[in-house]
Amino acid sequence: MKILKTNKVFIIAEAGVNHNGSMDLAKKLIDTAANAKVDAVKFQTFISENVISKYAEKADYQKVSTGINESQLEMVKKLELSFDQFIELKKYCESKGIMFLSTAFDIDSMRFLKTLNMGLWKIPSGEITNLSYLQKIGSYNDEVVVSTGMSTLGDIETALEILVKAGTSREKITILHCNTEYPTPMTDVNLKAMLTIKNAFNVNIGYSDHTLGIEVPLAAVAMGATVIEKHFTLDKSLPGPDHLASLEPAELIAMVEGIRNIENALGSAIKLPSASESKNIKIARKSIHLAKDVKQGHVFSMNDLTVKRPGDGISPLLINDVVGCVAKNDIREDSILNFKNIEWK
Repeated sequence: MKILKTNKVFIIAEAGVNHNGSMDLAKKLIDTAANAKVDAVKFQTFISENVISKYAEKADYQKVSTGINESQLEMVKKLELSFDQFIELKKYCESKGIMFLSTAFDIDSMRFLKTLNMGLWKIPSGEITNLSYLQKIGSYNDEVVVSTGMSTLGDIETALEILVKAGTSREKITILHCNTEYPTPMTDVNLKAMLTIKNAFNVNIGYSDHTLGIEVPLAAVAMGATVIEKHFTLDKSLPGPDHLASLEPAELIAMVEGIRNIENALGSAIKLPSASESKNIKIARKSIHLAKDVKQGHVFSMNDLTVKRPGDGISPLLINDVVGCVAKNDIREDSILNFKNIEWK
């Protein structure tokens, strides 16, 4: 079954590690995502020691949000959930009618997530140059969403080639434009690059957002994004690396509603009167009316004619053709002309 569809925006609510290591908080995040009517809620699955060296420093934004008195490994270790806990979270998602997703950050976690039959993989920006990681996911031939923060077009091209060569058909791959600064300054979003990716590789595109607010995801949808990913939290003031750059529940609801409204507003690209406006055609448009009383047999001149509402008579586009026609009967000033009261020449 195809999960991602080009005619409907797939919205991923990124819970990430905003559960702070608490199953109770993780389930509340699932409740929040389900209430907002997103398509999927996504976590992050990892074995900390497989992913991060004990000598790795935190990113600057992590130092701001969590302090400098612990290493990146120490920080992330506190946010790690067990495989059994993810099995429980997937079951909880199913009970709430929302799709469970999680990003694997190491091969062991990837093998575990494969047993959960998600059918859709999210490759994070930091793994786009990880050959063995890309080859493993590519070998599954499932649908794949790839974030491209910190990437060049060359990086994206190489990752695509690896995934395809490993066994994933190109049609199953969606590339997300992304910037990995948390939060991303508006001047660094460069949303037009999303279209550059589409034109360069002829792939489905989307956007993974780390800005504050919801304006940029909405703009991305208007520009053709078919997947939107956004971090969310229960409270931005909670401790942890990603809460500050996440949406709170009311903001998540507003983003989803905005995306669905824009999705509906984009329409079919066929320019025709809509069902709702068709009734207004005769009210808002004009037709040819008489500027003065005329008698039966009168030959119309331009001085006899005017253009007024309503628009259910002869179109003003034909006013030159009405000149020279003959009145079939007496017609009073301001009356609408139609093909019943004039002899068409």
